[in-house]
Amino acid sequence: QVQLVESGGGLVQAGGSLRLSCAGSGPSSTFSNYAMGWFRQAPGKEREVVAAIALSTRNTYYADSVKGRFTISRDNTKNTVYLQMNVLKHEDSAVYYCTADSSLLTYYSDSYPRHWGQGTQVTVSS
Repeated sequence: QVQLVESGGGLVQAGGSLRLSCAGSGPSSTFSNYAMGWFRQAPGKEREVVAAIALSTRNTYYADSVKGRFTISRDNTKNTVYLQMNVLKHEDSAVYYCTADSSLLTYYSDSYPRHWGQGTQVTVSS
């Protein structure tokens, strides 16, 4: 069982940056067994995948809307995954959720990952 706790959300002006962090529970050996990713959900909209990273950290996935602006990374020794968000836009405003699943392929599909954090609010003022 993996428990995930997000941090780093907040209010930022358009064009600014934020870095989200997600701390996973359990030993490093357990955390490193999961692909990790970030979803977001804006009011009145469905949850959508933002970015994901494989167990090995070599493979990553990004939604078209964030490519070139967001970077996902992970540190398995710290049981932590990060989302660096640059050149933020008003439409990036949403609750961001950290997720974990046994396969990176889940993030390419219509399925939802198995494990979810509680979410952290990101608000970008225009």
